[in-house]
Amino acid sequence: MQYDIQLTLDQVHALTKRLLLAQGFNERHANAIANTVTAAERDECRHHGLFRIPFYVNALRAGQASGDAEPTVSKLAPAVIKVDAHYGFSPLALEVADAPLAELAKETGIAAVAINNALSVSALWPEVERLADKGLVAFSFVAASPYVAPAGGTKPLYGTNPMAFSWPRANHPPVVFDQASSASARGEIQVRLRDGRNLEEGWAVGPDGQPTTDPATALAGAQLPFGGVKGAAIAMMVELLAGPLVGDLLSYEAGEKDVANTGAPCGGELIIAIDPVRCIQNGDRAAQLAHGERLFSKILEQKGTRLPSDRRYEARKRTVVEGVTVPTALYEQLLELTTGEYSGKRNAYEGDDLIKGVHQVAN
Repeated sequence: MQYDIQLTLDQVHALTKRLLLAQGFNERHANAIANTVTAAERDECRHHGLFRIPFYVNALRAGQASGDAEPTVSKLAPAVIKVDAHYGFSPLALEVADAPLAELAKETGIAAVAINNALSVSALWPEVERLADKGLVAFSFVAASPYVAPAGGTKPLYGTNPMAFSWPRANHPPVVFDQASSASARGEIQVRLRDGRNLEEGWAVGPDGQPTTDPATALAGAQLPFGGVKGAAIAMMVELLAGPLVGDLLSYEAGEKDVANTGAPCGGELIIAIDPVRCIQNGDRAAQLAHGERLFSKILEQKGTRLPSDRRYEARKRTVVEGVTVPTALYEQLLELTTGEYSGKRNAYEGDDLIKGVHQVAN
């Protein structure tokens, strides 16, 4: 696949925001989603960047997402807050949750936020990276639509159920990882379908339960957890943390509620923030950070190693200067949507070979 339209990051943000406003999102939602999409493009996480815009548009036009709902914050316990997204997309709810969660963590030592009724198709690392930038250790967990078979099974039940973690550092960007509990992210399969590339062995099975490396067959079948029973156990844990624990939906329940097959699940997210200074008796933050750096140094002593998020940070240096590349057909489709027009199809890009992986998410 040739990426032949060059855009600056400012242009990515402006295009995304203009498009979303034209499609019916209000200023706050459009800006928050544009921030998320731009961050993904900046870090070369393309399956969470401009590629995701059809999901936002289709869910809004299907009436399953609100483009103007204001997230509300309430306190459930001394160290637990709730942000109800009221069926808006998660980027705005997460931005609203950021400051009160950080303040509460620094006040109590450890705090959590339950995000409820939020449609989520974005990556998890932005929320934990923001907390790490405030000096906090953070975790995040979110379920999805049913895409992944349990260990030994062949039918979708779990979401890809990603989890994210961040560790702040002195004089370095934080260490951050964001990974699915499945062998691959859903978006990676969709991008490979779009680009005409096969999957890795062990990523998925087809509807017949047999292993497959064909993206279309995989999207019609089931993804597999990473590491067999170990990944499946983590997927189950994430289901419980992002669903029943915070009073929200399991992945299969979210899938049942996506009656328009938009591929944009609505459910919960759990974020935990810890003030590391409150976890040591003498409060010596410098020594605590230095201790962590010893581990990072030992990792990097070995040839071929890197720290989680290093590739994203390297990409970030490039794209700030060079911009990003976007397929011409995708760019043209996005330009059309800035007029506010909508095709009325189940997916605005249905039938377009370039974006054909997008609508497969619903099947």
